[in-house]
Amino acid sequence: MNKVLCIDDDVITLMLCKTTIRKAEFSKEIITAYNGQEAIEYYDTLAQNIQNSDNQSYPQIIFLDLNMPVLGGWEFLDDFMNLFYTKFTETKVVILSSSVDPKDRERAEKYPIVIDFCSKPITKEMLNNIKNKLS
Repeated sequence: MNKVLCIDDDVITLMLCKTTIRKAEFSKEIITAYNGQEAIEYYDTLAQNIQNSDNQSYPQIIFLDLNMPVLGGWEFLDDFMNLFYTKFTETKVVILSSSVDPKDRERAEKYPIVIDFCSKPITKEMLNNIKNKLS
């Protein structure tokens, strides 16, 4: 992975996510957003410059929390699907949540971009499983 995006409103969770990704050598670059709105604005900027970019210049994986202020994970997914799905076809989402509600897992399966639903915190084993799913 050249680039990943971690979206979570919890600073400690973001720090753990970044540390684990770095230690596992999962990605060369880690971008963070504190809510779905920040992430949408990030993708909006990328979309404006897409003619000059390739799949190396935008995140291939998004680690997404569900419960966040401003714009939550579900709303982010809906907006991403409506606005950016056709522009960033290589991007996949891993929901990284503390939710144990089976309805959340079922709902996640309805999004073609979501490749996994994991419980926090992120681990090296999770990253290895994600690598295997993508290869």
